[in-house]
Amino acid sequence: MTPDHPFSPIDVLASTLGFLASRDPAMVVLDAEVAENSVLGSFPSDYPQQFVKTGFSERDTVLLAAGLSLSGRNVFVCSQSAFLVPRAYDAIRTAVAIPSLPVRFLLTHSGLTAGADGATLQIIEDLAFLRALPNVSIVVPSDGLSTRKLVEGSFESKGPVFFRLSALPLPGLERPAGLDFHPGGASMLREGDGVTICACGTMVHEALRASAILSQQGIEAEVIDCYSIKPLPAQAITASVRRTGCCVVAEEHNSSGGLGGAVAELLCQSSPVPIKFVSVQDRFGQSGGAEELLEYYGLSFKEILSAVSQAWTMRRR
Repeated sequence: MTPDHPFSPIDVLASTLGFLASRDPAMVVLDAEVAENSVLGSFPSDYPQQFVKTGFSERDTVLLAAGLSLSGRNVFVCSQSAFLVPRAYDAIRTAVAIPSLPVRFLLTHSGLTAGADGATLQIIEDLAFLRALPNVSIVVPSDGLSTRKLVEGSFESKGPVFFRLSALPLPGLERPAGLDFHPGGASMLREGDGVTICACGTMVHEALRASAILSQQGIEAEVIDCYSIKPLPAQAITASVRRTGCCVVAEEHNSSGGLGGAVAELLCQSSPVPIKFVSVQDRFGQSGGAEELLEYYGLSFKEILSAVSQAWTMRRR
């Protein structure tokens, strides 16, 4: 499959949800976005009987989603992650996670790249909140194809699924034709025996940029798109680090509780190797353009190169 033009993972939501709604009259989408023009595009007008605009109350939206799910509806909830996760966490836990209801949460505008409005609208700790919940799956797509495939495949899930979606335009990635996407899966984007680079979301693209430079330096990096944060693709990660002897994890998230924490927990129990992290170092966001913020907080291929250099010198061979 060849790369397509850059667009954000949320850009495919309207067409993907429309495809599903046209085939399942029991499907319903709850939109907790406060903006008049939501990320769902023409879906509300195309499928008015399968759409509910809930507005400000994220907690009530989650409770409504739980009730609809119990009544047999296939429910999607669309909301900005910075609003839904902290404001409705108790409702998510008690009404959806504990009974393990198959509600799908489309968490838009996640990470630092949510916009220029500053820390209150940029959430970099949401994965830590959600990873602590039993009975849930968490995925972080890195392009439009993975977003579409994961959303379509979520109908097979028996429990809650959280999609952490970036608003940043991302080019399509080259992947093998017919590749399966599912919670617990991963996508091997580049093979190598020098270092394992585990990345998700926006940082997958930076990891690939770094791997191209490393190859010129004689270090062949194995790049894994760890789009599934929970369950973690444990077999793919451990098999890789046993070949490479070291690991770097890159994510647009705080240094605590995200993909880095999940990979570290896995490897310390099964395959202890030197591991370095490229993430936001325990700080909140601030106002700025998306690219400026990624550069300022050290979320680029340059920091991945530096982390690889440190991990590679300590690797176990």
